[in-house]
Amino acid sequence: MPLPQEFHDIAKRVNNWGRWGADDEIGTLNLITDQVVREAAGCIRSGRRIPLALPLQQDGVQTGMIPGRVNPLHTMTAINQEIFGPGTVATSDDTVTMGLQAATHWDGLTHVSHSGRLYNNRPADTVTAHHGATRLGIEKATPIASRGVLLDVARALGTDRLPGGHAVTPEDLDAAEELAETTVRAGDIVLVRTGQLQHYLAGDRQAYAFPSPGLSVRTPEWFHARDVAAVANDTLTFEIFPPEIENLWLPVHALDLVEMGMLQGQNWNLEELSTACAQEGRFAFFLSAMAEPFVGGSGTPVAPVAIL
Repeated sequence: MPLPQEFHDIAKRVNNWGRWGADDEIGTLNLITDQVVREAAGCIRSGRRIPLALPLQQDGVQTGMIPGRVNPLHTMTAINQEIFGPGTVATSDDTVTMGLQAATHWDGLTHVSHSGRLYNNRPADTVTAHHGATRLGIEKATPIASRGVLLDVARALGTDRLPGGHAVTPEDLDAAEELAETTVRAGDIVLVRTGQLQHYLAGDRQAYAFPSPGLSVRTPEWFHARDVAAVANDTLTFEIFPPEIENLWLPVHALDLVEMGMLQGQNWNLEELSTACAQEGRFAFFLSAMAEPFVGGSGTPVAPVAIL
């Protein structure tokens, strides 16, 4: 089924193709300037460090819903092995097989395409079987460190966890911004809390996966208007699932990644951060969320840290 006119209308309004030149491969990360980072450093007051990544473990968030996206499989390749003979220093080594988007991660700009195109009008067939993303690979992502803003939608709406069928709207984001008593500005990385991760933390992977609250197809325009550099949340699918528009699958992915060139993150643990921000009465902080530079990758695991 072709994409509806509603989708194409929004796409035109948020499109960033050519904004940073025909050769651009990092999209809205261009908005994280040296000045933005200097100002972000001013958010550090207490020095409190909040980790936002889930543990990389075999009993992870993946349920098999997405073929090939396996939870980390950890294997020891050496255990206290005395390589240079008895009595010498011994080493232990290990390997991991996992989907790059298995746990807490960034979706890269080649993670989805639509109408045969990727961000900045690149052909979708530049992603190949042998080399992955030959353009727009996740390794191109510049160092991701900026001001982070927690939009705690669940808290703003007076609940601990949004219901599974809740589509986060621009009005919800406005309410969370008002709660935060800060204005989202150019170059910010926005973290949207729904509380959905509580299901996984309680041991229920199926409830975490489906049904899930998530971002509405109306939210990309909100982020585009504010020149947000990247967005992440605490759900498996990022956008509401099942979709809010029947038979329109992953429209928010397509608008964010393809049209805007904006990285999006999933499976971020925002629970401790929510508590800390409420305790300190401020929802802006310095955020480090560096992409692992997997050459040709369409995504990457990330271990973000918020510093208050």
